[in-house]
Amino acid sequence: MSNEYRMSQARLDELQETLNYLKTTRSDEVAEQIKIARGFGDLSENSEYDEAKNEQGKLYSRIAELEEVLQHAVIVDENATGDVVTIGCRVTVADLNGKELPPYKIVGSQESDPMNGIISEESPFGKALMGAKEGQSVTVEAPRGSITYVVKKIER
Repeated sequence: MSNEYRMSQARLDELQETLNYLKTTRSDEVAEQIKIARGFGDLSENSEYDEAKNEQGKLYSRIAELEEVLQHAVIVDENATGDVVTIGCRVTVADLNGKELPPYKIVGSQESDPMNGIISEESPFGKALMGAKEGQSVTVEAPRGSITYVVKKIER
C-alpha cells in the first residue's frame, strides 16, 4: 500500500514546477558538467567527474522522490467549513497556565515548515489538534512527556 501525500493545490503546482525544472534545465546542466569533466582526462583520478556523477545521482533521486509524491498526491480543500481543526486551518492554542502560543497553520506533510508556524497533520502536535473544537483540551505526546493545550481559536 502506497502513501498518500495530502497537500494544497498550490503546493502540488509548486512541486510539479520543481519536477519540470529538474527534468529539463537542471538535467541539462548536470549533463554539461559531466561532459566538461570528461574532457579533463583520466576518469579514475578526475574529481570533477566524480562530483558531477554524484550530482547526477542526487538529481535522479530527487526526481524519483517528486514523481512518487506527485503520483500519490491528494488535494485537500483548505476552504472547508466546520468548527473542527482540519488541514488548512490556523489554530491558536494555550497551555494550561493560559499562555497563548503563536497561531499554527495545519498542512499536509509535504508543506510543513515548523520554524514558521506551519505544522504537518502527521506531526505529534498536528495529530493531537486534528478534529479538535474550540475550547477542547488536547494532549500532545512530546519527548519530555505529555503536554496539554486548550484550543482557543480556529480560523479558516
